[in-house]
Amino acid sequence: MFVFNQTPAFKYLLFLLPLLLVLSCETATQDKIQTYITHFEESDGKETATYEQTIDFYIRLAKDFPEVNIQTIGETDSGYPLHIVTYNPEGDFNFENVRSDKAIILINNGIHPGESDGIDATMLLFRDLATEKLESPRQSVIVTIPIYNIGGALYRNSNTRANQNGPLEYGFRGNAQNYDLNRDFVKMDSKNAHTFAQIFHLVKPDVFIDNHVSNGADYQYTLTHLFTQHNKLGGELGQYLNTELRPRLEESLAKKEWDITPYVNVFNRPPELGFSQFMDHPRYSTGYTTLWNTLGMMVETHMLKPYRQRVEGTYALMESMLSIVEKDKDTIKELRQETIEKNREQEKYYFNWQVDTTKVSMLNFKGYEAQLVGSDVTGLSRLKYDRGVPFEKETVYHDHFIPLDTVTVPAAYVLPKSWHRIMKRLQANDVQYVEVDKDTLLQLETYDIINFSTRENPYEGHYPHYNTKVAKRLEEVQLREGDWIVPADQEATRYLLETLEPQADDSFFNWNFFDTVLQQKEGFSPYVFEDVALEILNKDTIMRANFLARKELDEAFSQDWYAQLDWIYQRSKFREKPYMRYPIARVAKGSRAEAILLPE
Repeated sequence: MFVFNQTPAFKYLLFLLPLLLVLSCETATQDKIQTYITHFEESDGKETATYEQTIDFYIRLAKDFPEVNIQTIGETDSGYPLHIVTYNPEGDFNFENVRSDKAIILINNGIHPGESDGIDATMLLFRDLATEKLESPRQSVIVTIPIYNIGGALYRNSNTRANQNGPLEYGFRGNAQNYDLNRDFVKMDSKNAHTFAQIFHLVKPDVFIDNHVSNGADYQYTLTHLFTQHNKLGGELGQYLNTELRPRLEESLAKKEWDITPYVNVFNRPPELGFSQFMDHPRYSTGYTTLWNTLGMMVETHMLKPYRQRVEGTYALMESMLSIVEKDKDTIKELRQETIEKNREQEKYYFNWQVDTTKVSMLNFKGYEAQLVGSDVTGLSRLKYDRGVPFEKETVYHDHFIPLDTVTVPAAYVLPKSWHRIMKRLQANDVQYVEVDKDTLLQLETYDIINFSTRENPYEGHYPHYNTKVAKRLEEVQLREGDWIVPADQEATRYLLETLEPQADDSFFNWNFFDTVLQQKEGFSPYVFEDVALEILNKDTIMRANFLARKELDEAFSQDWYAQLDWIYQRSKFREKPYMRYPIARVAKGSRAEAILLPE
């Protein structure tokens, strides 16, 4: 056995050794960070990376760190492919393997490339995880789409964000076809949206973050959050989002001295007068991901704040979310699975959510004094915020919503094979279906479109409908070999109900996919139909009584000969069956049709 004479110098060396090891590790980490410095850092926080710089950065990380993987997936309207980058300290990038025991967070950046904060913040996050500046997650895997709207990122300019405080150059909101991609998740007009669906169903994230920048007022916060609406998400999962996830994220950021408030959903009026939560319909990213019970949020930084500050705030938020998911992995995965199973068994579905004015929450809102002053431009009154007069006020916040419409959930939908544009979108979303193997006549539930309104101005390449009203009835429907039977009992059940029920806000009907049935293709010649109409009224006493009553009650109708003939025509056997008839039928639960089409 050897005994060392522990002189004072030796003891001092033993004391310093752990400190030297720590300093050595910190130095090594700093050296690594300097090796992988981002364009944002090189510009002293004034610039954002270009599309090429962003992808090159992730390629370098993936080449040098086995924990990082980058892969090319799908097409975009720009002609450039989308990428996903994954960080997993175990180096396993097979999502089927990963999701069995880890939570997956998907981060989307650059859907509006002028809102570039998340692009730079996520580069820093992945770099800091790879270089061990941040502790590696053990219960979570992080996936990012570096820049979703590549076409918009390539339209780099310094002018299109008129109010934004940096960066010096940035991308454009519209994509290569000038679509706003954050309105395209259901209608899927862009190649980007089809590829996003491919990525989403490959990754199947538990948590989704979409990084944005916004402005509608001035206030003290750099960070605002826009979580998916908790009543709409529903059940214990919605409760967890509203009472656990959101408050803990706010608390975590407060400890880092990053105040955050709900997205300030106001324009041209002071927010302290009260505001409501933004409703994320399925057209939006978090509304779409919620259809598969993914916990979704948008980060909305305030674009009047300095660019560096906004990027650093976005970084802090993602880091906090990662920490929460690390601790709550089991809870999140269990709640999601329970919700998926309950949704598959539901008898009623609620949609078309509106603010519940009977319930309010109160925010301790930090704003700036607002005044109406004279405008030097127009000579009229204008709204102006005084940053020299900050305040903290209790503010009404409407964050409870109620559904306006309810439908019974069918056993299945029947989609005629002729509607291939709908089929393509269902296939892109991993919807399960079976094909009719032979021509069959069955009694099914069908809808007549009885009323709808249409936007007067174009919106994202469409003139969408709204306030759609339908009448349901049972009728004999001829199914053809190759038609689709789409069971409602599947993971995509909420997606199916939101897109195939015509009265839903973002249904395929309301997005104009069925407008051809709204136009009558056949008609009548009045001089011939006069005799036919008389014969119809003589044979149908009920129609005759209704016709005479209408003439008695409606003076304009009684003086319009064509309207009278058309009234009779529309109620006769001569009216074409496809007109105003929604072509997708429903298979009622417990019906003979269900037993035939969906046997046990």
